[in-house]
Amino acid sequence: MDGLVKGVGLWKTYKLDVTEVHALRGLDITVDQGEFVAIMGPSGSGKSTLLNMIGCLDTPTKGELYIGDEKTSDMSDKELTRMRAEEIGFIFQTFNLLPALSVRDNVEFPMRNLSGKLKPNKTNRVKRAEEVLELVGLTDRMNYLPAKLSGGERQRVAIARALVNKPKFILADEPTGNLDTEATENIIKLLHEVNAEGNTVIMVTHDKDTTHDTRILRIRDGVIQN
Repeated sequence: MDGLVKGVGLWKTYKLDVTEVHALRGLDITVDQGEFVAIMGPSGSGKSTLLNMIGCLDTPTKGELYIGDEKTSDMSDKELTRMRAEEIGFIFQTFNLLPALSVRDNVEFPMRNLSGKLKPNKTNRVKRAEEVLELVGLTDRMNYLPAKLSGGERQRVAIARALVNKPKFILADEPTGNLDTEATENIIKLLHEVNAEGNTVIMVTHDKDTTHDTRILRIRDGVIQN
């Protein structure tokens, strides 16, 4: 199957009482290894639904989604959970850091969910966490709690956490939505640096200023328009 991520005829229909709401309407999408793709569109256009589907957090009502050569509709819940843990890195607008854990422990945490031979021991987990924190420029904040960080620093922690398991691709859902202009510029620059290292990035955004040097997919009424 061509493409790292490929959706064919994706529909997502929700039932509200007797009314059917079509969030996606036969959408096709292909993202290749190493791309930086920005998904844009008005509120209610289907952006978040599509991102959740690519992240194996939701399933299509009709159509097929492939991650590499794997068809997600053929996978069990256990296999989908494994894919989310091992092959996809998530970055959220609200950071989703664990407030009682240090920066290092927040970044290390996803490695505890790896299975079998992929799960490193404690020493190697700490080493890997420190490697990615150095990559995002937070070596001097490793022992801080999230509450002691600025919004931009918290999002850097979230990016480090998304990278720690060496995923096939990274999904970023409005990653600069809660940040000021300077922090936004820094985070987008960092995501481009991450992409330049060979990481595929798929980002939902409403801000045109964050889409320089990306392939833009515009979605409206559940279909991609370009």
